[in-house]
Amino acid sequence: MSKKVVVIGGGIAGLCSAYYLQKEGHEVTVVDQSNFSFGASYVNAGYITPSHIISLAAPGMITKGLKWMFNPTSPFYVKPRLNLDFIKWALAFKRSANKKKVAQSIPVIKDINILSRSLYQEMKDLNDFDFHHEHKGLLMAYKSEKAGEQEWKVGQKAIKLGLKVENLSASDVSKLEPKANLNIKGAVYYHSDAHMTPTIFMKNMLSYLQSKEVKILAEEEVKDLIFSKNVITKLTTDKREILADEFVVAAGSWSSKLIKKLGIKILLQAGKGYRINVPRTTNITIPTILMEAKVAVTPMTGFTRFAGTMEINDINHKINPVRVNAIAKSASKYYDGLQITNQEKEAAQCGLRPVSPDGLPYIGRTSKYNNLTIATGHAMMGWSLGPATGKMVTEIISNQKPSLNLENFRVERSF
Repeated sequence: MSKKVVVIGGGIAGLCSAYYLQKEGHEVTVVDQSNFSFGASYVNAGYITPSHIISLAAPGMITKGLKWMFNPTSPFYVKPRLNLDFIKWALAFKRSANKKKVAQSIPVIKDINILSRSLYQEMKDLNDFDFHHEHKGLLMAYKSEKAGEQEWKVGQKAIKLGLKVENLSASDVSKLEPKANLNIKGAVYYHSDAHMTPTIFMKNMLSYLQSKEVKILAEEEVKDLIFSKNVITKLTTDKREILADEFVVAAGSWSSKLIKKLGIKILLQAGKGYRINVPRTTNITIPTILMEAKVAVTPMTGFTRFAGTMEINDINHKINPVRVNAIAKSASKYYDGLQITNQEKEAAQCGLRPVSPDGLPYIGRTSKYNNLTIATGHAMMGWSLGPATGKMVTEIISNQKPSLNLENFRVERSF
């Protein structure tokens, strides 16, 4: 049965939800406070990552976070503050960062990534709209033996889950990347991964949705969600009110603030990440993570992107030049002869990634409302998990059997 559906949020999760919803015959409206040209869905590394089987809430991250707290160039930073929501999130993160919980989440993360990778490929094959998509794998490049040993342990776990992984020497890597001049000890090579150019995908997906009569409302801020008993009846923006049968909150880092209006509390923090685009030849052809620096490098259409940092802070889009410089310096340390210019650094942008305490997204209904679906909390895997999220949101609203066990992504789960 066709329904009127409002999707709040025009990032990758929101647009993929709209994509699958309209394919099922629903009448869809997407509303976003931005102009659909910036944010985490536009500045990310463009990775599709079955290799990322270890969640952010991994054992040892608390210790690293405390150590890095006093280092302005560190790749992971948590700003301590006397805010109740942050304190609750931090305590839940601490409880989640143990071996047992991480081990339980590994197959869950792998399965949703594999599903999403297949859906991206399906989109490409359908040719509904054009976008850059390559399956070249991912190099986890390291400078220290310790980092290499740690990553190879992850690689061995991935092999047990059915992924193809190789442990490469520096000379092996140079055969794959003969002109990149990588200055490393070696790399763990995950053949499972793919990569994209996010700006191309988002622009062309938006055009496709508009051609299919999906209503796109840009630069409209959702002010309130009106409900009666356990049913949401309408929402109001700063320009209009919209009545609908179903409501999807896929507003990234703003999601928790929106649904708090409905008396629903989820633990969510904004994790800021930065990107630098280098629009000239770098001779880098395979996506590579510079392990010790935690910098992601992606060859995209017309440029190479260097992305990094996870800065848990208040919601803001302030650019910290110290962190931008740290990314640029890391690039020159790993790639001999590569220097990122001041002009390229000055053009850096940031995006806010919604981070749950356990590294798993929130996808599903809540117990309070019959017509509300939440899709957020994807952290650094938002781009990778966009299609899988949109597919499952559509299955929920269309009363279809879900592609994956939704219990793993339950909105009201305990930590």
